[in-house]
Amino acid sequence: MSGSLKLLRWAAAAAAFLFVSEPALAEKRVALVLGNSAYRNVAPLANPVNDSAKIASTLKEAGFDVVDSRRDLSAADTRRALRDFADRSRDADIAVVYYAGHGIEVDGGNYLIPVDARLERDTDVYDEALSLDRVLVAIEPAKKLRLVILDACRDNPFSRTMKRTVASRAIGQGLAKVEPTSPNVLIAYSAKAGSTAADGDGQNSPFTAALSHHLTKPGLDVRRAFGFVRDEVLKTTGNKQEPFVYGSLGGEDVPLVPARPAPAAAPVAPALSAQAEARRDYELALQIGNKSALNAFLAQYPDGFYASLAKLQLDKIAAEETRVAATEKARLAEQERARLAAEGAQKSQQAKAEAEAKAAEQARIAAEKAKQVAQDQAAAAEQKRVAAESAAADKASAPAPADKAVNVAALAAGPPQADVTKSVQAELRRVGCLTGNADGNWNNASQRSLTQFNRYAGTRLDTKVASVDTLDTIKLKSSRVCPLVCEHGFQAEGERCTKIVCAEGSFLNDDNECEKRRSKKPVATRERPESRRVYEARPAQEPRQVIVRRSQAPRGAGISSSGQPLTGQERATGCHSFGAIMSGVCP
Repeated sequence: MSGSLKLLRWAAAAAAFLFVSEPALAEKRVALVLGNSAYRNVAPLANPVNDSAKIASTLKEAGFDVVDSRRDLSAADTRRALRDFADRSRDADIAVVYYAGHGIEVDGGNYLIPVDARLERDTDVYDEALSLDRVLVAIEPAKKLRLVILDACRDNPFSRTMKRTVASRAIGQGLAKVEPTSPNVLIAYSAKAGSTAADGDGQNSPFTAALSHHLTKPGLDVRRAFGFVRDEVLKTTGNKQEPFVYGSLGGEDVPLVPARPAPAAAPVAPALSAQAEARRDYELALQIGNKSALNAFLAQYPDGFYASLAKLQLDKIAAEETRVAATEKARLAEQERARLAAEGAQKSQQAKAEAEAKAAEQARIAAEKAKQVAQDQAAAAEQKRVAAESAAADKASAPAPADKAVNVAALAAGPPQADVTKSVQAELRRVGCLTGNADGNWNNASQRSLTQFNRYAGTRLDTKVASVDTLDTIKLKSSRVCPLVCEHGFQAEGERCTKIVCAEGSFLNDDNECEKRRSKKPVATRERPESRRVYEARPAQEPRQVIVRRSQAPRGAGISSSGQPLTGQERATGCHSFGAIMSGVCP
């Protein structure tokens, strides 16, 4: 058997053991990896993006629960990434932030420089850069270890060009020495405070290369790991660069990856037939589930039934890669079309962009269909394989005639179904479709979670059983597939459910929305009937006395009470009329 297949078997056995041991590893580990290369106002850096990709891959392989890898971030995007990572650190035991790019020291403070910074003056660092203290705030909620790794001690072009607003303000070389005030905090520099670090001649810096060799060794205390990193960097750079770690931990070892107990010795298996060996090697390659494993299998078994199955699995992986590339191309083409339309570009440019977007969308649809065809073919082949192996097992277990020796080797059993079920459930939890535990029981909740995956991923997996093909399909998804669902009174923010708090005067309605309370309207009341009103008796009015005073006007014959001469009629009337009597002239 070739060495590659032995390696495949060892890797698969190790993966199965790690999965069985997973419940014992109760610690939650999260990491944020930042790499800035494409600086806009100074010369770009070659290695930070490569370095960040290397560290992200190392931490993922070490089994970190969350590894958020970002590259070439602006100041606003960096602040947003730190804010989101602070939420992930709240229930974590170990939180790690790795940064590769430019850094600067101003007046004893250390700052990480985003790609859109200009730093024309020394005071611009407070507005355009991110302080190391801001990074420490993001990892502060972690319980056991808070680790910041800075590969940022490069020779900084900003410090040579920025203007000093105050002559006494110091701008140092490299980064300044720090003394963490919080417990369980370590800050690792790629070079000692006040000195610069080299990018190196390879794809990664000497510091990052050494980190990838030592940092995630199982059971190795993180302080000893950085000691090994220091020794390797000193040797690689000819004692020109010395990494340094600031901060302190307690007396217990704090490894980033816990030590694994030694697996129990496996019983010696009986010799297998060539067909049984091919089957076992194929199942191991399928369990690993990548192109390298399947190609290694085909190199050992280029022909036969299992070789055909392996080729179908490779076709399925290639179809998925084509679909992902076509989807990304269609997205970029649509963005370019929308940008030209928004900017009012020439009609010829818009027409060209629209044609390219349409072609990219058609290619995406075709890739989706090809991927589905390849997946269906692989699934059908797997069903035939299971049926054929079951028939062979039944035939091998049938009693043989006493006079005839049986020379039929039973095919070795594949991975236990409970392990496959647990693996599928664990992957469904990773992509956000399952909230329960990975207990190996494929119940109704697990079937509903796979139905949700089919709905949002656009697949047609059989929900009645947890198969290896289902496991491979879910593994191809690198991020959340099913949306986060929160209980009433909570809303989804990133990967967490946060409680909804309504403003004063509002309440949370049945639709999970804040609604303003309505003010109470006054209630009209009827007045008592008129007949029931009781009026108070009014006192009787006394009769008014009319006092008639005689006029004091001059009197005389033929003169009225007003002093005017009487008319002839008045004279004829004499004192018999009412007016004459009332005038006071007549007695």
